[in-house]
Amino acid sequence: MTRPAAHRRASIADVARTAGVSVGTVSNVLNRPDRVLPGTRERVEAAIAELSFVRNGSARQLRAGTITTIGAIVLDIANPFFTDVARGIEERLDRDNFTLMVASSDDDLGREQRYLRLFEEHGVQGIMVVPTTDEIEHLLAVRRRGTGVVLLDRPSPDPSLSSVAVDDVRGGELAARHLLDQGHTRIAFLNGPHTIRQCADRHEGVVKALVAAGLDPEQALTETTVTSLNAEGGEAAIRGLLESGDQPTAVFCVNDLVALGVLRTLRTENIAVPTDMAVVGYDDVAFAAELSTPLTSVRQPTHELGVRAADLLLTGADTAEHVMFQPTLVVRGSSAAA
Repeated sequence: MTRPAAHRRASIADVARTAGVSVGTVSNVLNRPDRVLPGTRERVEAAIAELSFVRNGSARQLRAGTITTIGAIVLDIANPFFTDVARGIEERLDRDNFTLMVASSDDDLGREQRYLRLFEEHGVQGIMVVPTTDEIEHLLAVRRRGTGVVLLDRPSPDPSLSSVAVDDVRGGELAARHLLDQGHTRIAFLNGPHTIRQCADRHEGVVKALVAAGLDPEQALTETTVTSLNAEGGEAAIRGLLESGDQPTAVFCVNDLVALGVLRTLRTENIAVPTDMAVVGYDDVAFAAELSTPLTSVRQPTHELGVRAADLLLTGADTAEHVMFQPTLVVRGSSAAA
């Protein structure tokens, strides 16, 4: 059976020939699958997978060379951290007259894959992705089909795929060391699930600092998993901690949104910050310095992160590059001596 040449993108006609059906049947599978018998639909879907077919809704523009769009898939664009990263991306893309399409995966692999497919269909020239898993074969497949890919805010599990990230192990270490230096030896860490690479790395940094200080992490650290990495998640997590009766003298939060929820709850419960409990956040987003009790936070170079990721994507170097930024600690009024 005739197959498309290796150098070009498979067409809908190629799929039809491989599956032994009409172009109209392939179109129905793509747009109205309920109209196609299950056996036929399975043959068409198998041909789509075999040929790595991507429906391209912007083929005319691609042929004319007028597509100047880049895609970005982040965990949650509502998080100010990713908003700042997106602004950095936009600044870099604007220099070369590219536009940005942004989507949120909500840390869901299926949702990430759907947006990847959508971006490919729209013919974007490249995609920056905060991957939801270290298993990135689906991202390597996108690159093999001719769309550039750069990992954003994650070190690359595959050395052939460029990445831009921040050293989150170092960030967790900075936060914990600061609290230890202030005399805190009973620290709560409100962290996200360890399936998120940044959360696992920040945990590693905290443990590293405790061990270096001669403390047993099992005794000095109480870690709570925050299911929603926002202010509401922070409120729920700190309330659960307070109700348990095992009250620490300091709380390190996986991001500033969680820290905001913690500060709100502590104020409601008349627990003074920092005299009764110190609080440290992560990201150093814009509101951190403007709170009634300014928030100590680990600063990530969010703008530079976005600029550099976009630069790697646009320059398209033959050799993959892996950029690792270093975080810094910004000390404010929410943390003090125990």
